Amino acid sequence: MSEGGFAHLRADAVDVLSRWTAPDAGQARLREEYLAHLAAHPDGVAKTGPPAHLTASCLVVDAARAQVLLTHHRKARAWFQFGGHLEAGDASVWEAARREAREESGIGALEPLPDPVQLDRHELVGAFGHCREHLDLRYVALAPDGAAGVVSEESLDVRWWPIDALPAGTRAELAPLVSLALRALDAG
Repeated sequence: MSEGGFAHLRADAVDVLSRWTAPDAGQARLREEYLAHLAAHPDGVAKTGPPAHLTASCLVVDAARAQVLLTHHRKARAWFQFGGHLEAGDASVWEAARREAREESGIGALEPLPDPVQLDRHELVGAFGHCREHLDLRYVALAPDGAAGVVSEESLDVRWWPIDALPAGTRAELAPLVSLALRALDAG
């Protein structure tokens, strides 16, 4: 694949990761892994690039900061924040996270905070084709009061979950993201 259509996203990802202040040593190590991956793979931001590539996601939090809106992902058959692959038409990684959150939640007014709150590198199992590993940049956005999610073609369900009662099987992954997201919202 030619990196041309995605060169601006690679440059943006390198910039975002280079200036991002990691919340702990583990996140700092992931940042360095992401930067090394992008140095080794100029097309590492594209789904059609290497089997391991960058993605962008966004955790949606209600205005009271008591619930998160999650999608029951059609392919993974599990509850997650909204997100997915970067597209050549995205102006930035942040824009990709915003687009994914808006498309998958049905809430058109979502505006993520400007910086990621967490990095997460995870292997994929199941019907994901060429994709084998996602290097995710995770953002957070506050939903407008009274916002209701809408099920998209990528979801089996979209539902609000209390922060202290996340869906079974996802707590180990989502609880750290929720914690970092709330901290970022409080600081913002």
